[in-house]
Amino acid sequence: MKSENHTLTTEFVLQGFSSFHEHQLTLFVMFLAPYILTLAGNIIIVIIIRIDHHLHTPMYFFLSMLSTSETIYTLVILPRMLSSLVGLSQSISLAGCASQMFFFVTFGITNCFLLTAMGYDRYVAICHPLRYTVIMNRRVCIQLVWGACSIGLIVATTQVTSVFRLPFCATKVAHFFCDIRPVMKLSCIDTTVNEILTLIISVFVLVVPMGLVFISYVLIISTILKITSTEGRKKAFATCASHLTVVIVHYGCASIAYLKPKSENSKGEDQLISVTYTVITPLLNPVVYTLRNKEAKEALLRAIGRKLS
Repeated sequence: MKSENHTLTTEFVLQGFSSFHEHQLTLFVMFLAPYILTLAGNIIIVIIIRIDHHLHTPMYFFLSMLSTSETIYTLVILPRMLSSLVGLSQSISLAGCASQMFFFVTFGITNCFLLTAMGYDRYVAICHPLRYTVIMNRRVCIQLVWGACSIGLIVATTQVTSVFRLPFCATKVAHFFCDIRPVMKLSCIDTTVNEILTLIISVFVLVVPMGLVFISYVLIISTILKITSTEGRKKAFATCASHLTVVIVHYGCASIAYLKPKSENSKGEDQLISVTYTVITPLLNPVVYTLRNKEAKEALLRAIGRKLS
């Protein structure tokens, strides 16, 4: 009977914010604004880095890759969420749900490891400045990006395959996108093995990168404190501030979402955490790197000046 139910399940219904029925239009406007800003900000970052030769450095190469990954990551989730808020279909096919989960996991994990690569880049720049161009050559940068993408693809394939091999008896996903745990809850059978696999993967893709970034910053701070001039210390800290801000928010939200016990939070709390890492965190990247970064601001002004002239 379970396998029969499994074959009958051809689509799911994303319940999303159905409990906030009277506020759906308000939520639509609240989510649309940061979504447009995120898309615009990330596209501007990629274009500016591409056209301004002053930004053809490893740090900005990683930033352009992160912006590209963040853009695809938001495109996977937010358009469907916004359309459901204005009353369009909330149903999603089984294949569509699996695809959404696959791309969400792929680019979410790619972002984690790109932030780690950026942390390593800052470590080399501050702790080994004389060897920076030798260590962080083009080949190494491409390998680090390729490694981040490969881990994302491998983990997403493993995770999605394990979830969609389950037999499903229910169709209502208590979420606004096909996240791992809400979809697993629809299974007819015990999902303890899948829960353990998800936790192991979460530890690998969150704790390992966080640990590497932490080690990088311990070494960076110890090097900065040895700098005798106050101006030199300020400049060194300034080059790390943007990255550190994004890292804390990104890993913080993801850890709360995926490393907490199975049923510790309510549906509303889970959705609030999800909104933070799908809507707020992607916006943080362009805001932090353009408003707090002097080089990026100067490059943007140069581009605007070139366009006006």
